[in-house]
Amino acid sequence: MTTALQPPLPSHPLLRMRLAPHAGMPRPIDGAWWPRSYDLLVELPRLLAGLPRAWGHITSVTVNGATWSAMPGRMLVVNEVVRLRRTVAASAPHTIVLLAPGRGRWDLLVVPPDTTEEAAEPLMAAAAGDPV
Repeated sequence: MTTALQPPLPSHPLLRMRLAPHAGMPRPIDGAWWPRSYDLLVELPRLLAGLPRAWGHITSVTVNGATWSAMPGRMLVVNEVVRLRRTVAASAPHTIVLLAPGRGRWDLLVVPPDTTEEAAEPLMAAAAGDPV
Protein backbone atom coordinates (compact mmCIF):
# COMPACT_ATOMS: atom_id res chain seq x y z
CA MET A 1 0.00 0.00 0.00
CA THR A 2 1.36 3.40 -0.96
CA THR A 3 0.48 6.53 0.95
CA ALA A 4 0.51 9.69 -1.09
CA LEU A 5 1.73 12.77 0.70
CA GLN A 6 -0.66 15.67 0.55
CA PRO A 7 0.85 19.05 -0.28
CA PRO A 8 0.71 21.47 2.63
CA LEU A 9 -2.30 23.74 2.73
CA PRO A 10 -1.53 27.23 1.47
CA SER A 11 -0.91 29.56 4.35
CA HIS A 12 -2.98 32.70 4.49
CA PRO A 13 -0.85 35.82 4.32
CA LEU A 14 -0.80 37.89 7.45
CA LEU A 15 -3.14 40.83 7.54
CA ARG A 16 -1.18 44.04 7.13
CA MET A 17 -3.10 46.43 9.35
CA ARG A 18 -2.38 48.80 12.22
CA LEU A 19 -5.08 50.37 14.33
CA ALA A 20 -4.90 53.49 16.44
CA PRO A 21 -5.38 52.94 20.17
CA HIS A 22 -8.95 53.34 21.34
CA ALA A 23 -9.39 56.77 22.88
CA GLY A 24 -12.32 58.89 23.91
CA MET A 25 -11.60 61.46 21.22
CA PRO A 26 -12.70 60.77 17.64
CA ARG A 27 -9.90 60.55 15.09
CA PRO A 28 -10.00 61.38 11.38
CA ILE A 29 -8.21 58.08 10.62
CA ASP A 30 -8.53 54.99 12.81
CA GLY A 31 -5.57 53.10 11.41
CA ALA A 32 -4.12 51.76 8.19
CA TRP A 33 -4.63 48.72 5.99
CA TRP A 34 -2.17 47.54 3.36
CA PRO A 35 -3.99 45.07 1.08
CA ARG A 36 -2.11 42.84 -1.34
CA SER A 37 -4.32 43.77 -4.33
CA TYR A 38 -7.23 45.97 -5.35
CA ASP A 39 -9.55 42.96 -5.59
CA LEU A 40 -12.05 43.77 -2.84
CA LEU A 41 -13.75 40.38 -3.11
CA VAL A 42 -10.47 38.74 -2.06
CA GLU A 43 -9.14 41.39 0.32
CA LEU A 44 -12.27 42.38 2.26
CA PRO A 45 -12.92 39.02 3.96
CA ARG A 46 -9.32 39.02 5.25
CA LEU A 47 -9.70 42.56 6.56
CA LEU A 48 -13.03 41.93 8.28
CA ALA A 49 -11.74 38.72 9.87
CA GLY A 50 -8.83 40.65 11.41
CA LEU A 51 -10.84 43.48 12.96
CA PRO A 52 -11.34 43.69 16.73
CA ARG A 53 -14.47 41.87 17.91
CA ALA A 54 -15.49 45.03 19.79
CA TRP A 55 -16.17 46.68 16.43
CA GLY A 56 -19.08 44.29 15.92
CA HIS A 57 -20.47 43.13 12.58
CA ILE A 58 -19.48 45.43 9.74
CA THR A 59 -22.53 45.78 7.50
CA SER A 60 -21.37 48.48 5.10
CA VAL A 61 -18.05 49.23 3.42
CA THR A 62 -17.31 52.27 1.26
CA VAL A 63 -14.24 52.45 -0.98
CA ASN A 64 -12.97 54.78 -3.68
CA GLY A 65 -14.60 53.70 -6.93
CA ALA A 66 -11.69 54.78 -9.10
CA THR A 67 -9.19 52.65 -7.18
CA TRP A 68 -10.80 49.25 -6.60
CA SER A 69 -11.69 46.64 -9.22
CA ALA A 70 -15.31 46.02 -10.14
CA MET A 71 -17.47 44.71 -7.33
CA PRO A 72 -21.07 43.77 -6.63
CA GLY A 73 -23.38 45.86 -4.45
CA ARG A 74 -23.03 43.36 -1.63
CA MET A 75 -21.20 40.19 -0.72
CA LEU A 76 -21.42 37.40 1.81
CA VAL A 77 -18.58 37.39 4.35
CA VAL A 78 -18.62 34.67 7.02
CA ASN A 79 -22.35 34.12 6.46
CA GLU A 80 -23.13 37.83 6.90
CA VAL A 81 -24.18 40.24 4.15
CA VAL A 82 -21.91 43.26 3.72
CA ARG A 83 -23.09 46.14 1.53
CA LEU A 84 -20.37 47.50 -0.74
CA ARG A 85 -20.44 51.13 -1.83
CA ARG A 86 -18.22 53.12 -4.14
CA THR A 87 -17.49 56.81 -3.87
CA VAL A 88 -15.47 59.15 -6.02
CA ALA A 89 -14.90 61.70 -3.26
CA ALA A 90 -11.66 63.49 -3.96
CA SER A 91 -11.25 64.16 -0.25
CA ALA A 92 -10.57 60.52 0.60
CA PRO A 93 -9.16 58.60 -2.36
CA HIS A 94 -7.09 56.26 -0.20
CA THR A 95 -9.51 55.32 2.57
CA ILE A 96 -11.98 52.59 3.35
CA VAL A 97 -14.97 53.32 5.58
CA LEU A 98 -16.39 50.53 7.74
CA LEU A 99 -19.81 50.84 9.41
CA ALA A 100 -21.27 48.68 12.17
CA PRO A 101 -24.80 49.63 13.31
CA GLY A 102 -24.86 50.63 16.95
CA ARG A 103 -21.07 50.31 17.22
CA GLY A 104 -19.58 52.99 15.05
CA ARG A 105 -17.70 54.06 11.97
CA TRP A 106 -14.02 53.46 11.27
CA ASP A 107 -11.97 55.09 8.54
CA LEU A 108 -8.77 53.32 7.55
CA LEU A 109 -6.01 54.65 5.35
CA VAL A 110 -5.48 52.25 2.44
CA VAL A 111 -1.82 51.89 1.58
CA PRO A 112 -1.61 51.01 -2.13
CA PRO A 113 -0.76 47.32 -2.64
CA ASP A 114 2.30 48.04 -4.77
CA THR A 115 3.88 50.25 -2.08
CA THR A 116 7.29 49.08 -0.89
CA GLU A 117 7.67 48.00 2.71
CA GLU A 118 10.04 50.91 3.34
CA ALA A 119 7.39 53.39 2.18
CA ALA A 120 4.41 51.58 3.74
CA GLU A 121 5.76 51.30 7.30
CA PRO A 122 5.88 55.05 8.06
CA LEU A 123 2.43 55.55 6.51
CA MET A 124 0.92 52.80 8.63
CA ALA A 125 2.68 54.02 11.77
CA ALA A 126 1.47 57.58 11.27
CA ALA A 127 -2.12 56.44 10.64
CA ALA A 128 -2.05 54.39 13.84
CA GLY A 129 -0.56 57.25 15.82
CA ASP A 130 2.70 55.38 16.42
CA PRO A 131 5.92 57.35 16.69
CA VAL A 132 7.85 56.96 13.46
